[in-house]
Amino acid sequence: MNTLYPLKFTPIFKDKIWGGQKIKTVLGMDYGNLPNCGEVWVISGYKDNVSLVQNGFLEGNDLNDLISVYMGDLVGDSVYESFGDEFPLLIKYIDAKDWLSIQVHPDDELAAERNTGRGKTEMWYILQADEDAQLISGFKKEITPEEYQKLLEEKKLPEVLNYEKVEAGDVFFMPAGRIHATGPGVLLAEIQQSSDTTYRIYDWDRIDAAGMTRELHIEEAMDAINFEVAPHYKTRYAAKKNRTATLVQCPQFTTNLLEFDEPIHKSFDELDSFVIYMGVEGKSELTWEEGNLEIKPGEAILVPNIIEDITLKSEGTAKLLEVYLAK
Repeated sequence: MNTLYPLKFTPIFKDKIWGGQKIKTVLGMDYGNLPNCGEVWVISGYKDNVSLVQNGFLEGNDLNDLISVYMGDLVGDSVYESFGDEFPLLIKYIDAKDWLSIQVHPDDELAAERNTGRGKTEMWYILQADEDAQLISGFKKEITPEEYQKLLEEKKLPEVLNYEKVEAGDVFFMPAGRIHATGPGVLLAEIQQSSDTTYRIYDWDRIDAAGMTRELHIEEAMDAINFEVAPHYKTRYAAKKNRTATLVQCPQFTTNLLEFDEPIHKSFDELDSFVIYMGVEGKSELTWEEGNLEIKPGEAILVPNIIEDITLKSEGTAKLLEVYLAK
């Protein structure tokens, strides 16, 4: 068996009613003739959208098949014990030209109850935002489920939601149960559980090209919503150049930010997990014992668990997100 190496995958592009052009114009990715490319899935083990390797001797193999062959060497022994041949995360870049639906995701328990796979806890890192761009995260004041239903019927729900103005570098953690929506002019990186279960609550009375409205999931969402008001919704973190800054630590994933203009050496000998690097700003290069790979904004590299030492280098200043599963 040949030695595992850091993997890049063929992007999976998704046309969305709310999508724009920034995946092409800002990230430089060619998605062909899609009119509104809203998402690019760069690492996925989800159902019919499993990523195919783009580099090296494993080119063309799908990610979940590789897990079944390499098991803990690829994803980590503890990860393999928990998730088997299914890759546990879905890694995306999202471009919103219009509001996404106001939505919520179930947690693992509710998703299992409804036989819809896993729950969906996620986080967003803002790559670029137009002036005055904003998003919705949670409620701005406490309301009861009864008040919520009345506001929804009267199409006044947006009035009680928490709006956040956003700019590049902002981070938002979206635990399952938190009502949310991305607004126009926002380009972001998303790290989430491997799930595509979304309960649409309100879609801004939007009509598609065929004159149809999109399906809503009012009843399903009721059991999923967490009505608690958080003290703050934007994640606070302290970034320091050439150091690792922790953004999010949760049972589903850990995400760090690396901003660097000097080589950074990383040793993973005590980590029982794969590691993902996502490009968010500038060009960088990942080097391991047997080779190197470039990382541009909009790309992601999966470093197998068996690789214990890497070095990251940059042209000028670069920023990467580092993602893994901690025990």
